[in-house]
Amino acid sequence: MSIEALFKPRSVAVVGASGKPGKIGYAIMKNLIEYGYEGKIYAVNVRGGEIEVSGRKFEVYKTILDVPDEVDMAVIVVPAKFVPQVVEECGKKGVKVLPIISSGFGELGEEGKKVEEQLVETAHKYGMRILGPNIFGVVYTPAKLNATFGPTDVLPGKLALVSQSGALGIALMGWTILEKVGLSALVSIGNKSDLDDADMLDYFENDENTGAILIYMEGVKGGRKFMETAKRVSMKKPIIIIKAGRSERGAKAAASHTGSLAGADSIYTAAFKQSGILRALTIGEAFDWARTLSNLPEPEGENVVILTNGGGIGVMATDAAEEEGLKLYDNLEDLKVFANHMPPFGSYKNPVDLTGMADAKAYEGAVRDALANPNMHAIAVLYCQTAVLDPRDLAKIVIEEYEASGKKKPLVVAIVGGIEAKEAIDMLNEKGIPAYPEPERAIKSLSALYKWHNWKMKHKKE
Repeated sequence: MSIEALFKPRSVAVVGASGKPGKIGYAIMKNLIEYGYEGKIYAVNVRGGEIEVSGRKFEVYKTILDVPDEVDMAVIVVPAKFVPQVVEECGKKGVKVLPIISSGFGELGEEGKKVEEQLVETAHKYGMRILGPNIFGVVYTPAKLNATFGPTDVLPGKLALVSQSGALGIALMGWTILEKVGLSALVSIGNKSDLDDADMLDYFENDENTGAILIYMEGVKGGRKFMETAKRVSMKKPIIIIKAGRSERGAKAAASHTGSLAGADSIYTAAFKQSGILRALTIGEAFDWARTLSNLPEPEGENVVILTNGGGIGVMATDAAEEEGLKLYDNLEDLKVFANHMPPFGSYKNPVDLTGMADAKAYEGAVRDALANPNMHAIAVLYCQTAVLDPRDLAKIVIEEYEASGKKKPLVVAIVGGIEAKEAIDMLNEKGIPAYPEPERAIKSLSALYKWHNWKMKHKKE
C-alpha cells in the first residue's frame, strides 16, 4: 500500500468542508486553493448545497460516494463519532489515503484506542492508509499541496518536517516562514494509528525533493522497525530528531498528550547514535542544523577555514570549532593567499582576520580564493557589521561567488549586527546558503554536517 497519494494526490476531497471562515473545514479548503494545488478539489458535507471559498464556488456532495470522479485523498474534518462511517464510505469509494484531522481517539485513553484500531482495520480492508487521527494535515511543496489549517505561505525547500504535536507543528510552520527555512514536506503525524515515523522515512528516503528529514517526536511506535529504517535512510540522507520527554515528568506529560509511551531517555540516545540520527535538544538547534544538512554538499575533507573581519568573533568561532572537534586548516603556505585581501596588520593564520577595514573587494577575493583551493574543504564566512561594508552587499557577494563556484563545498555564514544584518541573513537563507546571527551557531551547524558525514563514511566501510 503506497503512500504516494499522501504527497501527490490527483484529487482531494475535504469531508466536513465549510464555507464559514473560522471553521477548520474552511481553512483546509482555503489553503488548498490559495497554495495553488492543481488537482481537483471536492467539498463534502452532510448538509449539501453550495459554498464559496477564496472566490471559488463548490457544489457540496452529501457523502463522498456522491462525488462523480475518483478521489485519491480525503481529508476528514468531521466530529469523532462520525469518522467510522466516513472511513467506510471512503473505502467503498476507492480513496487511497485519509488524513484524519478529527481528535477524540487514542489520546483520550483505552476506549478511543479501540475505535482507532477499528478505523485502521476498516482502512486496510479497502487498501487505504490513515494519517493521524488528531493532526493538522499535510504539505508537499513540489505538488503545491497545502492540506492543513496552518499558515498558507510555506516556503519551498529541501527539508521534510514531521511533527507528532499538532499545535507545535503549526507553530513551526509559521517559524519556518519567518526564518526562511524551505520545506519539501510537512507532515502532522498525531496519534500514529497507522502511518508512523518509519513510513515517512521510507517515503522521503527516495524523494528527490527532500535533502534532510527533521522529526519532532514524543514517543516511538515499533522501536526496532523505526531504528532499522532510520539506519538505512541515514546512509542516504541526514535525519535530525527533537525527542521530547527527556525528564521523567516530561515523559509523563508526553504520554498524556498524544497517548504515546515515551520510554527511558538514555535508550533513545544510544539508539539514535547507532542509527546515525542527530539528536537536537532545542527547536532552534534542530533548524540550525537542518539548514546545513538540507542545503549543503558533503565535505571532501576535514580542513575548515574561517574568514572574519573581527578578531572577537573569529576567536569565538575557533572555540566552537575546537569544542565540536572540527579541524582548522593550518598550512601557512596555502593560507598566505589571503594576505592579498588584507592590510599589512591583518592575519592570514586561520581564523583569517581580514580586519575591520575589510570591504566588499576584500571579502570577494578571500571567499573566491577559499572556494577555489582544493585543500580548503569547508568555509565559514563571519562578519561584524561596520560602516565599511553593508551586510546586504556582503550577502550578494557570497551568493554570487558560491553560485559561480558550483556550490561544491559546504559554506556557512554568520553576520552579527542590526536590522541590515538580519536582512542579509534572510537573503542568504532564501538562496539556500545557511546564515546565522551568531558565529557559534554557524560553526555548530557545520559540525552537524561533519558528524553525519563521518558516521556515514564509517558505516560504508563496515
